[in-house]
Amino acid sequence: MNKKIRVVIAKPGLDGHDRGAKVIARACRDAGMEVIYTGLRQTPEQIVETALQEDADVIGLSSLSGAHEHLFSRVCELLREKNAEDILVIGGGVIPEDDIPALEKAGVKKVFTPGTPTKEIIEYIKANVKK
Repeated sequence: MNKKIRVVIAKPGLDGHDRGAKVIARACRDAGMEVIYTGLRQTPEQIVETALQEDADVIGLSSLSGAHEHLFSRVCELLREKNAEDILVIGGGVIPEDDIPALEKAGVKKVFTPGTPTKEIIEYIKANVKK
């Protein structure tokens, strides 16, 4: 039996808008993945701890607050410190195109901007999660 992909969907920082994160969480669930939604206003430390406790394959970060560079980079830094770089980190939200290269350099594998079809995100996860 194949192990289901486990996805943590997280809203780091003070951002209180979670509709997009919930849409992605539901799409992942509908695609047969196990989803853990952390809720609003999580610290990077809380997100990484949840991912480790839940044996997550993927962390999906959502930000609309403008603090994505600091928060997403911190999650990736903490994963490196915990030797958990095998967890795929993806991001989404209102993120300027000019910020994406810095996020990728920090360890975010893919950034999905508004309007990305959920099918594209699901396919990316399935193709890139480490088995």
